[in-house]
Amino acid sequence: MSPDADLRRRAIALLQDHHVMTLATFDGEAPWAAAVFYASDGLDLVFLSKPQTRHARHLAANARCAVTIQRDYSDWPQIKGIQAEGLCTELLGAEREHAIALYGQRFPLVGRAASAPPTIARALALVAWYRFRPRRLYLIDNSLGFGHRDELDCQEPGD
Repeated sequence: MSPDADLRRRAIALLQDHHVMTLATFDGEAPWAAAVFYASDGLDLVFLSKPQTRHARHLAANARCAVTIQRDYSDWPQIKGIQAEGLCTELLGAEREHAIALYGQRFPLVGRAASAPPTIARALALVAWYRFRPRRLYLIDNSLGFGHRDELDCQEPGD
């Protein structure tokens, strides 16, 4: 297995093992960070949000963003996580339906929206669906040495 293939495999495993990412956005005037639940699709991350939120408004103005994913560690040598930069887009049509299905598998309450409690069903009717696609990803693993960080270029040829 090539080093990039192994790094990609380890990154995907970490993404599947976590549920929350911190999304950092910028609208040209001010930065913002928000924690959102996500479902992974390979290295892509799909999430939902109301279009009126500050981070969704920022993404409408500027698709470039960054994410971090990690647990709340108290022992530095155990720290593992991801830092990534990339683009976030709102999903429509078949891509939106794929995101809803993927998210519903990860979070069954969303997958059963029709039978969800009325407050949840009403909230889900108001959200937009987004995909974060990393261009560059860093896998942090302090078990391999303090501050150890491997870089993965995620861009497809021609990006």
